Amino acid sequence: MSGPDAFSGVKPVEPRHRIDEARLAAWLAEHVRDYAGPLDLQQFRGGQSNPTYRLETPGQAYVLRRKPFGPLLPSAHAVEREFRVIGALYGEGFPVPRPFALCEDETIIGAAFYVMEAVGGTVHWDGTLPGLDPHGRHRHYAMMIATLARLHAIDPEAAGLADYGKPGNYFARQVDRWTRQYRAAEEDRLEDVERLIAWLPKTVPEQQGTAIVHGDYRLDNLIFSPDGGVSAVLDWELSTLGDPLADFSYLLMHWALPADGRSALGGLDLPALGIPTRDEAVALYCRAAGRADLPELDWYFAYNLFRLVGILQGVAARAKAGNAASEHAAAMAARVPTLAASAWAFAERARA
Repeated sequence: MSGPDAFSGVKPVEPRHRIDEARLAAWLAEHVRDYAGPLDLQQFRGGQSNPTYRLETPGQAYVLRRKPFGPLLPSAHAVEREFRVIGALYGEGFPVPRPFALCEDETIIGAAFYVMEAVGGTVHWDGTLPGLDPHGRHRHYAMMIATLARLHAIDPEAAGLADYGKPGNYFARQVDRWTRQYRAAEEDRLEDVERLIAWLPKTVPEQQGTAIVHGDYRLDNLIFSPDGGVSAVLDWELSTLGDPLADFSYLLMHWALPADGRSALGGLDLPALGIPTRDEAVALYCRAAGRADLPELDWYFAYNLFRLVGILQGVAARAKAGNAASEHAAAMAARVPTLAASAWAFAERARA
């Protein structure tokens, strides 16, 4: 299986990701309201870093996300934080799955995990949305952008998330964090990364506000309804309080990167496809977020690609140890040198 189909749907649970189904079923019966077995487990194919399972029962389907198997980098894979932010956003009416229960007792399945609603709809892995017409593609992208602006408009304090992250110096802290994560998983020296590590901390832009940021907001982390509406935003592992421009520039970065059969759109005839151009995407976000305009984004693109390098370096370390959740982890990790080079190219455009 190749292409987007390799990431969509479910598969039998891999031997290395098996869990004690009897203990899990007993825990679900005690902690999830109206749960009734028998229980059938399958594993999602997608590229999530936390092993994710579909739980089928005669009456309802659920999704379980757990921490990965094996040793982890510091502060990574905090499913407890995911559960907290999903619960807070669900209470605000934002499109996330309904959270049911969190288990921090590692004796149940070997790691902390949480259980949430299985939301119906479609996850699109190919940014060209080949099954849709131009109008449908435009609506999907417009709704994706509007939903991000809606997230950034939520008051963290009103949502009970005032302490979900530090309010200031977001980019400086993030550059430091991903530098440390990269160093913890580093193998071969990459000169582009070394240059970024030296340049980014000296050039951080002024923070443009504080909002709840998703941290990995892209097409395949959303579930869409047939009419193009966003039914749920998934994968909150990297969420925190931070600069909303970090989120939007990460999403917009996919317009700048060469089309790859996944989320990247660079080089495609977007008007013919019905997909908003980069400038149109900026206008859609500014309108939805009530902004007049955005600053130059080359620094933000360099930062986001550097951050992605840090993430994928961690994936590479887990793949080498045999602990990565996705069977495509090694291929993802192999992208590190190319992404580092792209990050430095954006840094040079930002006058590095």
